[in-house]
Amino acid sequence: MFYGAELNCRLMLGTAQYPSPQILREAIAASGTEVITVSLRREGYGGSAFREILHECGCRILPNTAGCHTVREAVTTAQMARELFGTNWIKLEVIGHADTLQPDPFALVEAARILCAEGFQVFPYTTEDLIVGERLLEAGCHVLMPWGAPIGSGQGLRNIEGLRTMRAHFPGVPLVIDAGIGAPSQAMAAMELGFDAVLLNTAVAKALDPVAMARSFGQAIAAGRAAFQAGLMPRRDFAEASTPIFGRAVLA
Repeated sequence: MFYGAELNCRLMLGTAQYPSPQILREAIAASGTEVITVSLRREGYGGSAFREILHECGCRILPNTAGCHTVREAVTTAQMARELFGTNWIKLEVIGHADTLQPDPFALVEAARILCAEGFQVFPYTTEDLIVGERLLEAGCHVLMPWGAPIGSGQGLRNIEGLRTMRAHFPGVPLVIDAGIGAPSQAMAAMELGFDAVLLNTAVAKALDPVAMARSFGQAIAAGRAAFQAGLMPRRDFAEASTPIFGRAVLA
């Protein structure tokens, strides 16, 4: 449940870098996603034709402030996106480090506070830092989107223990793994940890077959969620025989 919207598919899909508009359409359909993200800069590049493609897909649009490095830039971009797309949803990015594209936690919280006060429903791109997460919730966010790894790196979940701790620390808060996912198995691992959704782009858009990859991610995320709900067996430090000793034949 994200700001009152209940989704059947737990994959959120980005719309940048696809080889063609037709492949983008087919990938969205194959993935089963109900939420697609788009940056205002990307929309501006494609114009009304690109916007028409997005609306044809029938998905909820989650605009983002990709590429913003200051509070003012992010807030202004969000305001423009709301006017253009007619939605209060916004994926908030305020980048603080040029190489890792790690979010600036101080600017992120400040921008979130401003946007929440203006009626936006903010999806903040953050790290697994618990204190930053608490500040974002205090600012008015109802969702947190920690990274798995740096954007576009394909490294998967670099800090599994930190993410597991974050999931335990915020049991009632929707958590979405955003960025760094490069393979369906990594997305499945995120779902098995109990996260509510996964947002990704590059791993699908840059695949040799984006449509097949989108379908694979959709299936992996569904499987990971089902496994989490079924109850995964706990890890053990020692072996435990699955066949009991009682009843074993005695050879003497």
